[in-house]
Amino acid sequence: MTAQIIALAIFIALFALGAIRGVHIGVLMFAGAAGTALLLTDMPLEDVVGGFPLSIMVLLAGVTLFFAIAQLNGTIDKLIDRALAKVGSNALLLPFVFFLITAAIASMGAPLAGLVMMPVGMQVARRYGIDYALMGLSMCFAIGAGGFAPTSLYGIVTYSTAHGAGIDLNPFLLFAIAVVTYLLMLGFSYFVWGFRKSARAPEAVAASAGAGGGTLTRGSASTSSIEFGEGDDDDARFSSADVDGDGNTDGDGNADGDGNADGDHSQASTAAPFTFEQSATVLAIIVLLGSVVLVAALGGDPDIGILCFGLSSLLLLLTPSRGKEAVTRIDWSTVLLVGGIITFVSVLQEMGAVDLLGEGAKALGSPLVAAFALCLVGGLVSAFASTTGILAALVPLALPLVADGSLPGWALIAALGVCSAVVDVSPFSTLGATVVATAPEEEKPRLTRVLIRFGMSMVVVGPVLLVGGLVVPAMIAG
Repeated sequence: MTAQIIALAIFIALFALGAIRGVHIGVLMFAGAAGTALLLTDMPLEDVVGGFPLSIMVLLAGVTLFFAIAQLNGTIDKLIDRALAKVGSNALLLPFVFFLITAAIASMGAPLAGLVMMPVGMQVARRYGIDYALMGLSMCFAIGAGGFAPTSLYGIVTYSTAHGAGIDLNPFLLFAIAVVTYLLMLGFSYFVWGFRKSARAPEAVAASAGAGGGTLTRGSASTSSIEFGEGDDDDARFSSADVDGDGNTDGDGNADGDGNADGDHSQASTAAPFTFEQSATVLAIIVLLGSVVLVAALGGDPDIGILCFGLSSLLLLLTPSRGKEAVTRIDWSTVLLVGGIITFVSVLQEMGAVDLLGEGAKALGSPLVAAFALCLVGGLVSAFASTTGILAALVPLALPLVADGSLPGWALIAALGVCSAVVDVSPFSTLGATVVATAPEEEKPRLTRVLIRFGMSMVVVGPVLLVGGLVVPAMIAG
């Protein structure tokens, strides 16, 4: 038991050390797994390396490569332009519209890709007098909801890790649970901030809306010019649109300095037809989504990673020059992060340390209390650390709670995953920080206070909502 406790202490210490010192946690975990196995067990290094999740690596690499191509060739931007061009100017509906568009973008491999909508959303909030907190939260919720799609990072890590542990968690069910949870949060936000106008005078809002012709645009924000990070590189940098580092396209929180979105570029893009490469990419996206849905409906288990590699190969054959930059955009950082953590967890499982945690959880007296405590820890740590890292670490550690059948595994893992993500609206995370960065200067202090209160409240509200509304009914249903 002493060796198991030491191994758990090393695991926690490496996680904390990486977060505090800014060192890639995946690197620390991989080295820590090897060192722990050599010093505290008789495991050969071949078995340690064998714990690296190759299936998850293929999945993450394939998905991020495919959607990197779609970003680089301008297809995603063109789809955003088409969607925004069809949106009216009903201020009450605009946060929901931005929720839908941002969620669609976030479902395409990298949840943080949805951050490209932040400057656009804040420009729209300024123009139509929408409360900045409501608009910012709607896009944060959308990124979380889209991130749990079967084709996006949070969903991939959660259901792949669950499947690797023998838990049959349907990726579409996980996605549905996340969407319903975030829609409830969006409904609450509408109730609190939906009818609170921004500080702009009503006549200024009306004049701005009238002068703008009622057509929304993305300004100069582009999915092809934003860099996404997760974990130790947990930020988003608008490499061409953001010239002053504050998440805006100029120094005053607007796209062109006049309080309105600069629609010239986007309106021209909207009018321009799809190129042959972009049309082929749209067709590839339809084939990918259709294949996943069809195979799942037939009772199969679609390999999204292989599908993405196959479609990516076809697109790169059309435009070979796109290949070099697309490959560099594969999210190797997340692959290493998830791989390192899961490799260390496999060592802990081999040592029996995970079973030891399960015994400690059962000592709480109630499986539901243990589930609530685990979700609470997941949310609290995720508020200050990498959501992806928390998902990779805690999902395997939850296995002892479902081993005896007292808790439904799929419900607990889904609840744990969503609880670890709903706290990301806090300004300590990428999502909340980007909301604050893209808001007007005079709104930043208020938004910071709102997001801190909302994000920290989710540490408790999330487990109450997910354990009470999902795990308990699943237990009753048997």
